[in-house]
Amino acid sequence: MPDTAREFFETLESRVDPSKTAGMTNSYVFDIDGAGMWKVDVDDGKVTVTEGGGDADATISASEETFQKIAAGEQNATSAYMTGKLKVKGDMGAAMKLQKLF
Repeated sequence: MPDTAREFFETLESRVDPSKTAGMTNSYVFDIDGAGMWKVDVDDGKVTVTEGGGDADATISASEETFQKIAAGEQNATSAYMTGKLKVKGDMGAAMKLQKLF
């Protein structure tokens, strides 16, 4: 598992299972406090990651510590959202599909 949010996003394209993201066409901006911002575009199984923000279906904000715990499976994303550790702006339905990326 990547050690930092940066490593997570830099290696995401090669780690995603295309069969899990087939049929998905959504874009996400991840704003990770203290680490940076990345845009993830999912287009029918193909995942593209670019550094920086932009227009997206949903914007996900969290601290790097919270993001790392979610990525490692140590923190449930829903409970992080319910406790305010994870913030989502935009299309909640698109955000729910993110589980397929992890």
